[in-house]
Amino acid sequence: MTNTADFIVDRLRQWGVHRIFGYPGDGILSMVGALDRADGDPELIQPRHEEMGAFMASGHAKFTGELGCCLATSGGGAIHLLTGLYDAKLDHQPVVAIIGQQKRMSLGAAFQQEIDPTSLYKDVSSDFIQTCMAPVQARHLVDRACKVALTNRTVATVVLPEDVAEEEAVPSPPRVHGAVFSGVGWTKPRMIPPQSELQKAADILNAGQKVAILVGAGAADAVDEVERVADLLGAGVAKTSLGRAVLPDDLPYVTGPIGLLGSTASEAMMSDADTLFMIGSSFPYAEWLPKEGQCRGVEINHDGRMIGLRYPMDANLIGDSKDTLAELIPLLKHKEDRSWRSTVDSEVATWWRVLDDRAHDKADPLNPELVVHELSKRLPDNAVLTTDAGSVANWWARHLRLRPGMAASLGGNLASMGPGTPYAIAAKLAHPDRPVIAVVGDGVFQMNGMAEMITVKRYRERLSNGPLIFCVFNNQDLNQVTWEQRAMGGQPKFEGSQYIPDAPYAEFATLLGLTGIRCDDPSTIGRAWDEALSASGPVVLEVVVDADVPPVPPQIRSEMAKNTAKAVLRDPDRVSMTTKGAKQKMHEFTESAKQTVRDVRERIRDE
Repeated sequence: MTNTADFIVDRLRQWGVHRIFGYPGDGILSMVGALDRADGDPELIQPRHEEMGAFMASGHAKFTGELGCCLATSGGGAIHLLTGLYDAKLDHQPVVAIIGQQKRMSLGAAFQQEIDPTSLYKDVSSDFIQTCMAPVQARHLVDRACKVALTNRTVATVVLPEDVAEEEAVPSPPRVHGAVFSGVGWTKPRMIPPQSELQKAADILNAGQKVAILVGAGAADAVDEVERVADLLGAGVAKTSLGRAVLPDDLPYVTGPIGLLGSTASEAMMSDADTLFMIGSSFPYAEWLPKEGQCRGVEINHDGRMIGLRYPMDANLIGDSKDTLAELIPLLKHKEDRSWRSTVDSEVATWWRVLDDRAHDKADPLNPELVVHELSKRLPDNAVLTTDAGSVANWWARHLRLRPGMAASLGGNLASMGPGTPYAIAAKLAHPDRPVIAVVGDGVFQMNGMAEMITVKRYRERLSNGPLIFCVFNNQDLNQVTWEQRAMGGQPKFEGSQYIPDAPYAEFATLLGLTGIRCDDPSTIGRAWDEALSASGPVVLEVVVDADVPPVPPQIRSEMAKNTAKAVLRDPDRVSMTTKGAKQKMHEFTESAKQTVRDVRERIRDE
């Protein structure tokens, strides 16, 4: 007899789900049995915690463009999925969650593990959450969950009571009133705005003399089109953290990251632009965009609920980035005056020189910027790069010079601690031939990354075709929050909340049979990366870095400066942090002076 759980597993397979990240429990035993009978398609990947399974499903969706899928039992298991599911929802990734429930006859009796999943999930799965109350429902519930997740790029959830899962499957409902006959199939729509709005956008962009483009993850499929638009308009292009891989960093007009994690080149471009063109982004930090009234604005966003929400736009193009740009490009005129582009290119070149100088500042013992700087020089072709919440995200966003074909992501809008490691595992499972490198802090690695090294151990044979590296920044400090305490709260570092105990991360990896490498010397960090990249299996590269190297923003706002000055008076690390912070900013001024000299020399030669 084929039961309802078997039917659901087969239906998910028909929807292209070939990997489910999940953890067993008695509320989902029928699904576990069905997966056992599925002969590995879909396969079950068992993380150490349901939250990690949900992060893996989100990461799978990010790095494949496919449906992600996760599975959890009733009660605590379903609760544990929430953070990872919110990561998928807020970063607009299609994920289907299957969660267990007690038998129908037990509901309402305050039975063990009985929770109300509909109430619990009403936000994270607001577009679709339904309980399968009879086997005849399974077909259309799975079909609709997949359709909603793909169409709305969000989380959809099916709640499965255990007794329903055990009952005989009903592949096709009886032909009676109320029956639903759903089918497998979905096609991404071609979504473009009306011609009148396209022409309005073109007129604005053609009139602009200083066009600044900001791209996010929504522009990921429009690489060629974004490059063409930037060329026509003589524009510079900044990238959000989620849009990190949209354009390669070897293009001279790509100003790199924006915001607190951003570059001086992006800051300069946004400060001086007269036209803002946002493509596929809901970047939330308005203080890093042009001032209101400074620019005329054009935006492309597939979600009409978000259009013009970050900056008042004059042309609102609700549509897919790639298709909309294809319609827009014939309306754009090539700007003959390239002075703005030349200014942007100069700012970008200056920024890369500043980063090089900063990376080689002395630190105790390792400068965290040097670690990522040395990785950047060695990035393998086609690499997949992940990171996590924390100060490591600053160095990841700034120092890595991505090339065409690379992929990169982090937990963007939720900004939760935790996704960097499971993202990397999911990416390597999906793309076993591609190099995968996660850059994470010691705080998040203690929170969940160390446990997931056991998952890496379990699936080691499948994760050993080329590099899989987890680079752990060991500074015994919850570093990003420490700097936020100073700059945003005006508070000194509070050791009671910020200090975390030292742990032998490389040795832990070795105990598990993985490769463990530890580096605390700037003279050997290059060799450490070479060793990690050439290892025969998964690697934990532990780098002992200086917690007092500040993630200095591209512009220090007055309020941040006042708060930091106030905090410094009572901060236990005030001498070290002040010295290193001043040195970082000094590189910008020094490079600016050098650039002025270079400009004067060029003018003299021209004359």
